[in-house]
Amino acid sequence: MSFKPTLLIAGLAALSLPGIASAQMIIEDAYARASGPSAQSGAAFMVILNQSDTDDRVTGVTSDAAARVELHTHIEDENGVMRMRHVVDGFPIAAGESHTLARGGDHIMFMGLSQPWHHADTITVTLIFEHADPVELTIPVDLDRMDRGVSH
Repeated sequence: MSFKPTLLIAGLAALSLPGIASAQMIIEDAYARASGPSAQSGAAFMVILNQSDTDDRVTGVTSDAAARVELHTHIEDENGVMRMRHVVDGFPIAAGESHTLARGGDHIMFMGLSQPWHHADTITVTLIFEHADPVELTIPVDLDRMDRGVSH
């Protein structure tokens, strides 16, 4: 066996080892929105698939797209009013399951945008997990998207 195939096989084997989990977190259908050209905040939505055999949790997010970036959810207060709240502990994602970040539910919140978001722009974010390696992704800004979000 030559050196190149051996190196390739060793590299593929390393990807399947426990603890090498960034390839096991798959992000689908990611997009971001801002409420208008002068908006100071925006949000991103996606589906995070945990393809590992270990329960995990997205614990944070970083991005240069805003002064502050947090994991948020909507919680109904005692008066029946939905309010956004920072979720300090993040969102659990069971092994083999997915967690949806959607309008009206869990999402990534960007506060103090570093520049306006225009349709078809992209923003770069890094998702931080409890066990998996961080996942960096480029998210398209889609100001026209009108998905239903989460029903309450």
